[in-house]
Amino acid sequence: MAHVEHDVVSGQNTTGHEWDGIKELNTPLPKWWVYVFWACVIWAIGYWVAMPTWPTTSDYSRGLLGYSSRGDLANELDLQKKARSQWLTKLEAASVEDIAKDKTLLNYALAGGKIAFGENCSACHGAGGVGVPGAYPRLADDEWLWGGSLEDIHQTIQYGVRNTNSNSRQSEMLAFGTGDALDKTQVDQLADYVLSLSSKTPAAGSPGAAIFEERCTACHQEGGVGLKDLGAPALNNNIWLFKGDKEAAKQAVINQVTKPQHGSMPAWSERLDAATIKMLAVYVHSLGGGQ
Repeated sequence: MAHVEHDVVSGQNTTGHEWDGIKELNTPLPKWWVYVFWACVIWAIGYWVAMPTWPTTSDYSRGLLGYSSRGDLANELDLQKKARSQWLTKLEAASVEDIAKDKTLLNYALAGGKIAFGENCSACHGAGGVGVPGAYPRLADDEWLWGGSLEDIHQTIQYGVRNTNSNSRQSEMLAFGTGDALDKTQVDQLADYVLSLSSKTPAAGSPGAAIFEERCTACHQEGGVGLKDLGAPALNNNIWLFKGDKEAAKQAVINQVTKPQHGSMPAWSERLDAATIKMLAVYVHSLGGGQ
């Protein structure tokens, strides 16, 4: 049994425990600490009774107050929706051209479009529409595959590209050199000419030019200026989606000529409301100046 002693230095009793000549004092806790401790215990019991606390097999205890953070969030979202409803109603009723002409609506659409773009579009097109080379086109320039007017962009966002929506934009590039009359040498000559279109000295009169004239101008037009009605990109501006670095540029063009890649974009009208799509169209139009 431990031997309790009175320590004359501190005035406290010991616990009777001793280690290497060091005795443990039996010092009581400060009264203020004890009071705070029991106050916390009482508060915890009260909280347990009043607030949702315990999970059950399929639900949770509601507590006497019936508080719900989800309920608070739903109420806040409802208040926000009511505050925004007047603007969203105006956006839904107006065309994208009318929105661009109304300074107040335009500012609201740009702000809302930026948020919607970050939530829905930046995963592919990058923050601010910088694009991803080899995968997703850049939206922060003045080059548009399907047209850069407000209505063109609006339609593209609404229905998307190469998806199952009946109104989506559709086009596919033919695969040359794999089953048609072009041999490897001709594909090589065609690639040389396509690369020259974006330089200061297009290779006019070359074998590749003749092949381009015969096989490619129906979509890419004379001089490779592109045709937005078909989503055929311009080839004369040195803006490439599937082109590699300078050393790999020719091979990248050959790959696209022989085994063309075709991107796809969802129809956002199946996921977003009309007002959000219009805000997105206005915002995307502003990224590259539109057309």
